[in-house]
Amino acid sequence: MGRTSPKSVALGAELRAARDNAGVTLRELAKRLGVDHSSLSRAESGERPPAPHVVLAILRALGVEGAERERIVDMSRVPDDAVWMAVAIPDLRSQLSALLSLEQVATGITDVSPLLVPGLVQTSGYARAVMRAGGVPPEDVEIRVATRLGRQDVLKRVDRVRYTAFIGVPALRAGIGGPEVMAEQLDHLVKVAEWPNVELHVIPEAVGWHPALEGAFMVLDTEALSVVHVENRRSGLFYQDVEDMAAYREAVDQLREIALDADETTQLIAREADRVKEFG
Repeated sequence: MGRTSPKSVALGAELRAARDNAGVTLRELAKRLGVDHSSLSRAESGERPPAPHVVLAILRALGVEGAERERIVDMSRVPDDAVWMAVAIPDLRSQLSALLSLEQVATGITDVSPLLVPGLVQTSGYARAVMRAGGVPPEDVEIRVATRLGRQDVLKRVDRVRYTAFIGVPALRAGIGGPEVMAEQLDHLVKVAEWPNVELHVIPEAVGWHPALEGAFMVLDTEALSVVHVENRRSGLFYQDVEDMAAYREAVDQLREIALDADETTQLIAREADRVKEFG
């Protein structure tokens, strides 16, 4: 069995979804397989990724067949990759499942977003405008918006995750969705900045080179593991290796040195909101 990793978390989510789709309880599945239900629970959480032959037995017991079964079994062959890149649609969906699962159990999340407002603090109008402009099929937009807003529950629940975002000034001035949408988004950021578990920091324009210019990324810390997630138009990438994590944590430290503090950030965002409302 391998270590906990983004891929093992995604594998666990696939197994849990297959069991839910079959209408089978964890204990019932364990009885069919002749194993302890706690081992299946650890497999579904990603804590203890099962070997390929075990995954195959689980899927057979649940009636999963054909290409879908082979896809999930294939995920179990190297479940502890230190670097996991996804390009094909099925793999990208698996990565999204892993990201959602990791956000749910994270103790800390750091978002670096130089050009867009980070997804965890987007309004529905802003998210919808981004997706429409980005070419998301019209029939998928509302489902994706609902998914994005659902992810934000981690910032509001009782055991709130510690969330820090570094946002570039261009993200505040991009005019995405038009003045009304942008004003609503900026007002929302001012409110979110008041939450006790949230820190927002704007990266000033006149600071020269900084790590965020290399692109957006997210650092997620859970009790079991720490990972970096990087996403672009055509692929997604998880890093877990010690050296990779150190490089991204160093980038966060560099951004913290040059970014505005929390109060300065809130004031700047509020000024941008007033500007949009007055001049559009």
